[in-house]
Amino acid sequence: MALLLRLWVRPSAAMSDILDRGSLLFASIAVLVLTAIIKARAPWLDAGFFVPLFALGAAYVPGLIVLATTIGKLGGMGVVFRRDYSPLLTCAGMAAAAAGIPVTIAVYVLPPELAILLLIPAGLYFILLMFFAVRSVFGLENGVAAGVIALSWIPLVAAALLWGPLSHVMGILASPFFLFYAWYYMGSEVSRLGEGLRSRQNFHRMMQAAAINPHDGEAQFQLGLIYQERRNRTEALQRFRKAVEIDPMHTDAHLQIGKIAREEGRLRDALAEFQLVVEQDEKIHSSEVLKELGGVYVAAKQWKDAKTELAVYTQRRPWEPEGLYYYGQALEALGDKAAAREYYERAVEADRTAPQHRKRFTAKWSRLAAKRVGKLKS
Repeated sequence: MALLLRLWVRPSAAMSDILDRGSLLFASIAVLVLTAIIKARAPWLDAGFFVPLFALGAAYVPGLIVLATTIGKLGGMGVVFRRDYSPLLTCAGMAAAAAGIPVTIAVYVLPPELAILLLIPAGLYFILLMFFAVRSVFGLENGVAAGVIALSWIPLVAAALLWGPLSHVMGILASPFFLFYAWYYMGSEVSRLGEGLRSRQNFHRMMQAAAINPHDGEAQFQLGLIYQERRNRTEALQRFRKAVEIDPMHTDAHLQIGKIAREEGRLRDALAEFQLVVEQDEKIHSSEVLKELGGVYVAAKQWKDAKTELAVYTQRRPWEPEGLYYYGQALEALGDKAAAREYYERAVEADRTAPQHRKRFTAKWSRLAAKRVGKLKS
């Protein structure tokens, strides 16, 4: 219940907490109870109390997974579905309950016909909460998550168009005889749908237990990575800072602190962290810190410094699109447009030949590089 109420105050952090401590059973019951109350006060609504939950579980959440996997290039559909179905459904159920509570209260305060008009703002609020849910569950960037949510009406419209045939089929499938044999042969597959949420929560509990040790900086670092994947920068930054407090030589933590600072536009802080990383281990993660330094210098328009760092980086990692794009920017700003175009084209080619599971990380830089190529040609 505390997580449900927290969605009204800090939706982004609440979605992250739901992944750690949320319950699919509680979310489902909350949706059913609120729907039943609204239905009791407005019996003229032509829908069963199970319809919202069924629409979430059978249409909306699977549709979001298809959209997120396709747009975000997350990998194999089957793998993503087994891993993320139950976490996303839990978040969706909690979002629906949070959006439905004001409507439920309104039907007891206002005339039912007037209170039902609140379903429109409640629906918009649900969409906003689902933006945070998609970002947290899949770890997508804001623009990609917004794109997924913008298209999320498609599975609901498809379900509405097919509702007549589906309700007829569901009536047949609800036969006790059919349900017995379906559970007998497919029960293990159904039960596995909940493994995604259980595995996330078990891993988080394990990390939290390890983090109790005041001398274990690695546990704090791993928790930071979890929160960073969910786009919860505030909590991730706290964990990374705790890691370097415990172990000032934790190079990975310094690198992540610098990356968050760069993303937030705190270039001086980012530069200080990256310089520490260079002093400790310049070649960590295939010299990733040189790319980050180059990105800082590009943002600060220190083109010569950017060129120096990125020349080394692109030599060591000649097919990494982000570094190639930054190097192209530095060369273009310094007046070497022919070389800049070459590196932009290499960034596009690097994305084209990247493995499928890397596309979500490389596609952005390919698009930006292709735009710069077009401008240089014109």
